[in-house]
Amino acid sequence: MKHLLLADDNANIRKLLRYAMTKEGYQVYEAQDGLEAVRLMEQEPIDLAVIDIMMPGMDGFDLCEYIRTNYNIPIIMLTALDQLTDKAQGYLRGTDDYVTKPFEPEELVFRVKALFRRYHRTSSDLIRMNRIVIDRKNREVSDGHTVFIMPMKEFELLSQLAQYPGRLFSRDELIRLVWGADYEGDDHTVVVHIKRLRQRFADYAEDFAIQTVRGIGYKIEVKTQ
Repeated sequence: MKHLLLADDNANIRKLLRYAMTKEGYQVYEAQDGLEAVRLMEQEPIDLAVIDIMMPGMDGFDLCEYIRTNYNIPIIMLTALDQLTDKAQGYLRGTDDYVTKPFEPEELVFRVKALFRRYHRTSSDLIRMNRIVIDRKNREVSDGHTVFIMPMKEFELLSQLAQYPGRLFSRDELIRLVWGADYEGDDHTVVVHIKRLRQRFADYAEDFAIQTVRGIGYKIEVKTQ
């Protein structure tokens, strides 16, 4: 059974979503603010978090950043505002998806299921992007015939993006995840490595694409065959 965290200061929304998610077989934990959500996550095995932006005490942006720093789980953010700046900040803090209020509970159920499928596909040591296969255990990338010789940081950057297809990573987040929190250079190195990856896999555009979201960061989209 998957365990979901619903963090929203609106009791009616929590009740509505609890009913919809419980009906789908999920175990649901509720928090009325960010601080309560943090306490729940320290006590319960949460598999996915649905969090509202506007909450007292600790808002959704700070909670999202806390979760992304300490846990490897999918995050969906809820907001009453359909503003690009809010979405940009949410993605920069580490959310995987965004739902604007008002919404139908069924839509959120679909998004939860989609995120679980995405994260489940990346739990193995092998990541497949059509012809391209990333072997994280042996640190190899191949197309079934040729093994690509890659510098370690290129491999780690590609692996990080490919683990979560469709998820947007900011440059700062990629620096922290790939180069480490003590890296003293600037984030331009991410731009350079992304350019090299695109050049290296230019012949595999039908398999996957590294996309730039201007002002935010990068994500990998795997093409449907």
